[in-house]
Amino acid sequence: MAEVIKVTIWNENRHEQKNEKVRSVYPKGIHGALADGLGVQGQLEITTATLDQPEHGLTEARLAETDVLVWWGHTAHGEVSDDVVERVYQRVLHGMGLIVLHSGHFSKIFKKLMGTSCDLKWREIGEKERLWVVSPGHPIVEGIGEYIELPHEEMYGEHFDIPQPDETVMISWFAGGEVFRSGCTFHRGQGKIFYFRPGHETYPTYYNEQVLTVIRNAVSWAAPTTREYPKYGKAESLEQVPVHE
Repeated sequence: MAEVIKVTIWNENRHEQKNEKVRSVYPKGIHGALADGLGVQGQLEITTATLDQPEHGLTEARLAETDVLVWWGHTAHGEVSDDVVERVYQRVLHGMGLIVLHSGHFSKIFKKLMGTSCDLKWREIGEKERLWVVSPGHPIVEGIGEYIELPHEEMYGEHFDIPQPDETVMISWFAGGEVFRSGCTFHRGQGKIFYFRPGHETYPTYYNEQVLTVIRNAVSWAAPTTREYPKYGKAESLEQVPVHE
Protein backbone atom coordinates (compact mmCIF):
# COMPACT_ATOMS: atom_id res chain seq x y z
CA MET A 1 0.00 0.00 0.00
CA ALA A 2 1.31 3.42 -0.92
CA GLU A 3 2.26 5.79 1.89
CA VAL A 4 -0.09 8.42 0.48
CA ILE A 5 -3.43 7.06 -0.70
CA LYS A 6 -4.94 8.80 -3.73
CA VAL A 7 -8.67 9.23 -3.14
CA THR A 8 -11.34 10.47 -5.53
CA ILE A 9 -14.62 11.51 -3.87
CA TRP A 10 -17.51 11.28 -6.34
CA ASN A 11 -20.84 12.99 -5.68
CA GLU A 12 -23.75 13.46 -8.07
CA ASN A 13 -24.07 17.00 -6.57
CA ARG A 14 -27.72 17.51 -7.53
CA HIS A 15 -29.42 18.06 -4.15
CA GLU A 16 -26.97 20.83 -3.32
CA GLN A 17 -27.93 22.72 -6.50
CA LYS A 18 -31.71 22.33 -6.17
CA ASN A 19 -32.49 22.18 -2.45
CA GLU A 20 -31.73 25.14 -0.19
CA LYS A 21 -31.91 22.98 2.95
CA VAL A 22 -29.22 20.66 1.60
CA ARG A 23 -27.15 23.61 0.41
CA SER A 24 -27.30 25.13 3.90
CA VAL A 25 -26.00 21.89 5.44
CA TYR A 26 -23.37 21.25 2.76
CA PRO A 27 -22.45 24.62 1.18
CA LYS A 28 -19.40 23.03 -0.46
CA GLY A 29 -21.40 19.97 -1.50
CA ILE A 30 -21.23 16.58 0.16
CA HIS A 31 -18.03 15.93 -1.78
CA GLY A 32 -16.52 19.14 -0.40
CA ALA A 33 -17.47 18.30 3.17
CA LEU A 34 -16.00 14.83 2.84
CA ALA A 35 -12.82 16.16 1.25
CA ASP A 36 -12.36 18.67 4.07
CA GLY A 37 -13.19 16.16 6.80
CA LEU A 38 -11.10 13.28 5.49
CA GLY A 39 -8.16 15.45 4.56
CA VAL A 40 -7.49 17.01 7.97
CA GLN A 41 -4.84 14.45 8.90
CA GLY A 42 -2.93 14.86 5.65
CA GLN A 43 -2.57 11.11 4.95
CA LEU A 44 -4.80 11.18 1.88
CA GLU A 45 -4.34 12.92 -1.46
CA ILE A 46 -7.93 13.89 -2.25
CA THR A 47 -9.62 15.07 -5.43
CA THR A 48 -13.34 15.34 -6.14
CA ALA A 49 -15.55 14.62 -9.15
CA THR A 50 -19.23 15.21 -9.89
CA LEU A 51 -21.90 13.92 -12.25
CA ASP A 52 -22.09 16.95 -14.55
CA GLN A 53 -18.39 17.06 -15.36
CA PRO A 54 -17.26 15.53 -18.68
CA GLU A 55 -17.32 11.73 -18.28
CA HIS A 56 -18.66 12.46 -14.76
CA GLY A 57 -15.13 13.43 -13.78
CA LEU A 58 -14.13 9.76 -13.97
CA THR A 59 -11.93 9.64 -17.03
CA GLU A 60 -9.61 6.74 -17.66
CA ALA A 61 -6.70 8.95 -16.62
CA ARG A 62 -8.40 10.01 -13.36
CA LEU A 63 -9.32 6.45 -12.41
CA ALA A 64 -5.83 5.21 -13.26
CA GLU A 65 -4.54 7.63 -10.62
CA THR A 66 -7.18 6.66 -8.02
CA ASP A 67 -6.38 4.17 -5.27
CA VAL A 68 -9.80 4.43 -3.62
CA LEU A 69 -13.05 5.85 -5.02
CA VAL A 70 -15.69 7.15 -2.58
CA TRP A 71 -19.22 7.23 -4.09
CA TRP A 72 -22.33 9.21 -3.05
CA GLY A 73 -25.41 9.29 -5.27
CA HIS A 74 -29.19 9.41 -4.87
CA THR A 75 -31.55 10.97 -7.40
CA ALA A 76 -29.55 10.59 -10.62
CA HIS A 77 -28.31 7.00 -10.64
CA GLY A 78 -29.81 6.51 -14.10
CA GLU A 79 -27.83 9.43 -15.54
CA VAL A 80 -24.49 7.76 -14.89
CA SER A 81 -23.09 6.52 -18.20
CA ASP A 82 -22.87 2.75 -18.61
CA ASP A 83 -19.44 3.25 -20.17
CA VAL A 84 -18.21 5.02 -17.03
CA VAL A 85 -19.78 2.32 -14.83
CA GLU A 86 -17.92 -0.35 -16.79
CA ARG A 87 -14.70 1.67 -16.46
CA VAL A 88 -15.09 1.86 -12.67
CA TYR A 89 -16.06 -1.82 -12.52
CA GLN A 90 -12.89 -2.88 -14.32
CA ARG A 91 -10.75 -0.70 -12.07
CA VAL A 92 -12.28 -2.33 -8.98
CA LEU A 93 -11.59 -5.81 -10.38
CA HIS A 94 -7.99 -4.72 -10.95
CA GLY A 95 -7.55 -3.50 -7.38
CA MET A 96 -9.04 -0.03 -6.87
CA GLY A 97 -10.91 0.25 -3.57
CA LEU A 98 -14.54 1.43 -3.54
CA ILE A 99 -16.41 3.01 -0.61
CA VAL A 100 -20.15 3.26 -1.30
CA LEU A 101 -22.06 5.65 0.96
CA HIS A 102 -25.73 5.81 1.96
CA SER A 103 -28.07 5.87 -1.07
CA GLY A 104 -25.21 4.74 -3.29
CA HIS A 105 -26.63 1.28 -2.57
CA PHE A 106 -28.84 1.87 -5.64
CA SER A 107 -26.01 3.11 -7.85
CA LYS A 108 -25.33 1.25 -11.07
CA ILE A 109 -21.80 0.39 -9.99
CA PHE A 110 -22.81 -1.10 -6.62
CA LYS A 111 -25.65 -3.14 -8.16
CA LYS A 112 -23.31 -4.39 -10.89
CA LEU A 113 -20.73 -5.47 -8.33
CA MET A 114 -23.32 -7.09 -6.05
CA GLY A 115 -25.45 -8.76 -8.73
CA THR A 116 -28.66 -8.20 -6.73
CA SER A 117 -31.38 -5.53 -6.49
CA CYS A 118 -29.74 -3.90 -3.41
CA ASP A 119 -33.27 -2.88 -2.32
CA LEU A 120 -34.32 -2.14 1.27
CA LYS A 121 -36.94 -0.50 3.47
CA TRP A 122 -36.68 3.23 4.18
CA ARG A 123 -38.37 6.04 6.12
CA GLU A 124 -37.33 9.69 6.38
CA ILE A 125 -38.59 11.29 9.61
CA GLY A 126 -35.28 12.23 11.23
CA GLU A 127 -35.15 9.52 13.87
CA LYS A 128 -32.21 8.46 16.01
CA GLU A 129 -29.76 5.92 14.62
CA ARG A 130 -27.34 3.89 16.69
CA LEU A 131 -24.63 2.09 14.69
CA TRP A 132 -23.33 -0.82 16.75
CA VAL A 133 -19.85 -2.21 16.15
CA VAL A 134 -20.24 -5.99 15.74
CA SER A 135 -16.68 -6.74 14.59
CA PRO A 136 -14.60 -4.80 17.15
CA GLY A 137 -11.27 -6.14 15.89
CA HIS A 138 -11.78 -4.89 12.36
CA PRO A 139 -9.47 -2.07 11.20
CA ILE A 140 -12.41 -0.11 9.76
CA VAL A 141 -13.69 0.58 13.30
CA GLU A 142 -10.30 1.37 14.84
CA GLY A 143 -10.77 4.26 17.26
CA ILE A 144 -14.56 3.84 17.48
CA GLY A 145 -16.35 2.89 20.71
CA GLU A 146 -19.15 0.35 21.00
CA TYR A 147 -21.45 2.44 18.83
CA ILE A 148 -21.95 5.70 16.96
CA GLU A 149 -25.12 7.59 17.83
CA LEU A 150 -26.65 9.99 15.31
CA PRO A 151 -29.57 12.08 16.62
CA HIS A 152 -31.31 12.39 13.24
CA GLU A 153 -30.99 10.19 10.17
CA GLU A 154 -33.01 8.51 7.45
CA MET A 155 -34.01 4.95 8.34
CA TYR A 156 -32.88 2.00 6.23
CA GLY A 157 -34.32 -1.35 7.30
CA GLU A 158 -33.87 -5.02 6.55
CA HIS A 159 -34.15 -6.95 4.43
CA PHE A 160 -31.21 -5.43 2.52
CA ASP A 161 -31.00 -7.38 -0.74
CA ILE A 162 -27.24 -7.82 -1.03
CA PRO A 163 -25.10 -10.96 -1.23
CA GLN A 164 -23.84 -12.29 2.08
CA PRO A 165 -21.10 -9.79 3.04
CA ASP A 166 -17.58 -11.04 3.55
CA GLU A 167 -17.74 -9.22 6.89
CA THR A 168 -20.49 -7.33 8.68
CA VAL A 169 -18.68 -4.64 10.67
CA MET A 170 -21.59 -2.50 11.92
CA ILE A 171 -25.35 -2.95 12.42
CA SER A 172 -27.77 -0.05 12.89
CA TRP A 173 -30.75 0.21 15.19
CA PHE A 174 -33.34 2.93 14.61
CA ALA A 175 -35.77 4.56 17.02
CA GLY A 176 -38.67 3.11 15.01
CA GLY A 177 -37.44 -0.41 15.74
CA GLU A 178 -35.73 -1.47 12.49
CA VAL A 179 -32.20 -2.83 12.18
CA PHE A 180 -29.85 -2.72 9.19
CA ARG A 181 -26.46 -4.08 8.14
CA SER A 182 -24.78 -0.68 7.92
CA GLY A 183 -21.12 -1.54 7.46
CA CYS A 184 -20.38 -4.40 5.05
CA THR A 185 -17.25 -5.51 3.22
CA PHE A 186 -16.94 -7.37 -0.06
CA HIS A 187 -14.13 -8.48 -2.35
CA ARG A 188 -14.50 -8.48 -6.14
CA GLY A 189 -11.48 -9.52 -8.17
CA GLN A 190 -8.55 -7.76 -6.51
CA GLY A 191 -10.71 -4.88 -5.29
CA LYS A 192 -12.11 -4.29 -1.82
CA ILE A 193 -15.53 -2.69 -1.30
CA PHE A 194 -17.08 -1.17 1.83
CA TYR A 195 -20.70 -0.13 2.04
CA PHE A 196 -21.43 2.40 4.83
CA ARG A 197 -25.05 3.40 5.43
CA PRO A 198 -25.34 6.84 7.15
CA GLY A 199 -25.34 10.11 5.21
CA HIS A 200 -28.78 11.44 4.23
CA GLU A 201 -28.30 14.77 2.51
CA THR A 202 -30.38 16.93 4.89
CA TYR A 203 -28.44 15.96 8.03
CA PRO A 204 -24.88 16.98 9.00
CA THR A 205 -23.73 13.37 9.26
CA TYR A 206 -20.53 13.91 7.29
CA TYR A 207 -19.28 16.40 9.86
CA ASN A 208 -19.45 13.75 12.60
CA GLU A 209 -15.87 12.85 13.50
CA GLN A 210 -16.68 9.21 14.25
CA VAL A 211 -18.38 8.81 10.87
CA LEU A 212 -15.35 10.41 9.21
CA THR A 213 -13.05 8.09 11.16
CA VAL A 214 -14.89 5.05 9.81
CA ILE A 215 -14.63 6.34 6.24
CA ARG A 216 -10.98 7.25 6.70
CA ASN A 217 -10.24 3.79 8.11
CA ALA A 218 -12.17 2.19 5.26
CA VAL A 219 -10.08 4.07 2.72
CA SER A 220 -6.90 2.69 4.29
CA TRP A 221 -8.39 -0.82 4.39
CA ALA A 222 -9.54 -0.68 0.75
CA ALA A 223 -6.32 0.74 -0.71
CA PRO A 224 -4.83 -1.59 -3.32
CA THR A 225 -1.87 -3.87 -2.76
CA THR A 226 1.09 -4.00 -5.14
CA ARG A 227 0.32 -7.57 -6.18
CA GLU A 228 0.18 -8.07 -9.95
CA TYR A 229 -3.14 -8.81 -11.61
CA PRO A 230 -3.51 -12.57 -12.26
CA LYS A 231 -2.89 -13.93 -15.75
CA TYR A 232 -5.86 -15.69 -17.32
CA GLY A 233 -6.36 -17.76 -20.45
CA LYS A 234 -4.21 -20.46 -22.04
CA ALA A 235 -1.10 -21.19 -19.97
CA GLU A 236 2.13 -23.04 -20.64
CA SER A 237 2.86 -25.91 -18.26
CA LEU A 238 5.39 -25.33 -15.50
CA GLU A 239 6.54 -28.94 -15.67
CA GLN A 240 7.40 -31.06 -18.71
CA VAL A 241 4.25 -33.01 -19.54
CA PRO A 242 4.00 -35.70 -22.22
CA VAL A 243 1.78 -34.55 -25.07
CA HIS A 244 -0.89 -37.07 -26.05
CA GLU A 245 -2.29 -36.54 -29.54
